[in-house]
Amino acid sequence: MQKLRRLCACVLTAALAGIMLLTSTAFADTPYVTYTINGYGRIRRTQTAYLAHATITKFGEEALAAPSDIFIAKDGLIYVADSGNKRIVIGDAQGELVGTVGEGILQNPRGVFVTDDGKIYVADRDANRIFIFSGEGELTEEYGKPSSPLYGDEVSFLPIKIVVNDAGIMFVVCESNTNGIVEISPTDGGTFLGYFGTNYAATNLTTIIYRAILTDAQRAKMVSNIPATPTNLTIDGKGLIYTVTRGNENDTLKRLNIAGTNMIHNTDGTYADTPTAVAAGNHDNVYVADQQGYIFEYNNEGEMLFVFGGPDDGSQRVGLSTMVSGIAIDTADRIYVLDSDKAQIQIYQPTEFTDLMHEALYLYSKGRYTEAKEPLTQVLKMNSMFDYANKAMGRCCFQEDNYQEALRYARLAKDYSGYSDAYWEIRNVWLKNNIMLLILILVLLFVVIKILKAVDKKKQIFKAPRAFFKKLKQNSFISDLCYAGYYMRKPNDAAYGIAAEGRANWLVSTFLLVVFILEFIINKYTCGFLLKGVMDGRYEILSDIGAIVAVMAAVTACSYLVCTINEGEGTVKKIYTFFCYSLMPYIVLTPINYLLSHVLTNNEVFLNAMLTILIYGWIAVIAFIGLKEVNNFSVGQTVKVILLTAFAALILALLIFIIYVLWAQVFEFVYALIGEGVYRLGY
Repeated sequence: MQKLRRLCACVLTAALAGIMLLTSTAFADTPYVTYTINGYGRIRRTQTAYLAHATITKFGEEALAAPSDIFIAKDGLIYVADSGNKRIVIGDAQGELVGTVGEGILQNPRGVFVTDDGKIYVADRDANRIFIFSGEGELTEEYGKPSSPLYGDEVSFLPIKIVVNDAGIMFVVCESNTNGIVEISPTDGGTFLGYFGTNYAATNLTTIIYRAILTDAQRAKMVSNIPATPTNLTIDGKGLIYTVTRGNENDTLKRLNIAGTNMIHNTDGTYADTPTAVAAGNHDNVYVADQQGYIFEYNNEGEMLFVFGGPDDGSQRVGLSTMVSGIAIDTADRIYVLDSDKAQIQIYQPTEFTDLMHEALYLYSKGRYTEAKEPLTQVLKMNSMFDYANKAMGRCCFQEDNYQEALRYARLAKDYSGYSDAYWEIRNVWLKNNIMLLILILVLLFVVIKILKAVDKKKQIFKAPRAFFKKLKQNSFISDLCYAGYYMRKPNDAAYGIAAEGRANWLVSTFLLVVFILEFIINKYTCGFLLKGVMDGRYEILSDIGAIVAVMAAVTACSYLVCTINEGEGTVKKIYTFFCYSLMPYIVLTPINYLLSHVLTNNEVFLNAMLTILIYGWIAVIAFIGLKEVNNFSVGQTVKVILLTAFAALILALLIFIIYVLWAQVFEFVYALIGEGVYRLGY
């Protein structure tokens, strides 16, 4: 029995040691964190998408020197533009040397591309030429600067990146050429077809104003506003060109069709800051490498799936880079990242999670929605909060006419467009099934109201309720509450009542402010999904209440002080009253807006926006009239008081902030002093 116990103890110890060893190995293989973007547009940590698989430091005995580009051919061979050694190095994924090309011909090869038939295209910056080699390494053709005047006589030809489509047309990125990608046909010794996918020059309001008011001489001294030159490019199996451009903000990544039009319109701001390379994937996806070592993966609409990797801090850990200059993808979805500073290639292997995601992407892009649901289900089992998988699942359910499930997944993924489409279909089905019943109910209501009015006219059946409500209105609180509604409709007359007839009321005004706060909170946190502006589960109710109360108190106090200085007749009570009464449009119309938010789709959401504009516009108008009438100001005086009030409120906010910072420092000092005392007393 003791032997059995010892044996079990040994097995358990070995198992624990094995688990610890596996854990440490996995950590060593992934010295970085993988992130994705959720439906709210925020970066969130997720499962490891790619593992650092291997590193190629040289091919055979041939080391690289300042390599600048990498390409993987259909047969799996790796082509590297070995700029420092003025050649193209060919090897395999195991680091074995296959051969070299261009030695003695190339001067500074910066870009390499290999066609399906084995032709090797090299963009040589210093030679100002494009060289084409056969699969055996023989130079077959070369192209220099296009002779066409459309290219530009003063524009230099410094090719640094190149891709070629199935027709043999070359798309070349030239250094410092801001006109766009150079498009060259191989016919007639190289025919210039024009510039392709030109970037737009960035403009802003300040620049426009400056250029409008400055003289010609002053404008000439300004920094020229010219479009950025693409940094790199690639081509996918459909012949679509992808480009990356530094400093192009939401146009950092472009997917260009045959007309040069960008087909990506994503504004989530998840693009690399310093993109240096781009590669098309095997599943309608695309990879962008940042110069610092971060790798971004996007779908064909430019939505980020993963970002991983990072800069090497000197630890020389596998998977981290120093200066990325190229990226390529093989048929097994392995990522090859070329580091020009380390002169090596990092290889990343996709995990099971990523393989399932890629399978779903491929099936979905081919319209095989039912089949795509299986890998998506597996992905969601691994991570139920992976929003892109929820979004894709919702779109698959929509294509199968399963609108309820599509609505649920779109809600989980915060996919507003998908939610709107699914809800539109659900609402249409409901209306088709219930439209006649709705019409019948409306007709019956109309008939019943007409009958009751006729009977009441003859029999006075509503005499008692009318008497009750008439008596109820005699209550001072109810009377002033109704007066707030009168102020909403006729602010001129009602404001005079507040100023001269004693209709100012602390209790009613505060009651209206409380109702306003309740409606604001309910509308903010429980309105329809398409109009909800806060994250699920994120409640800041106390902050909302505090902010509203603070703003009302500050506006009332500042208005009173400014009005008093300008000989206004309003008291604190009167000013507070008309400000609170001015909230009536929000109190009355927000419930309608709230109901609309639950039944509208994206096509009708403008109705909610229009009603919101009406509410706040109405509040502004009656508040302006109230301020004018209560203080007996002219229009000009009222505008002046409003501006001074805004300035006073700003000064007050700044003063409160300064006091808060000072008190925070005092508390921190006292806390540190007490901590030091306790520490010393402990000895």
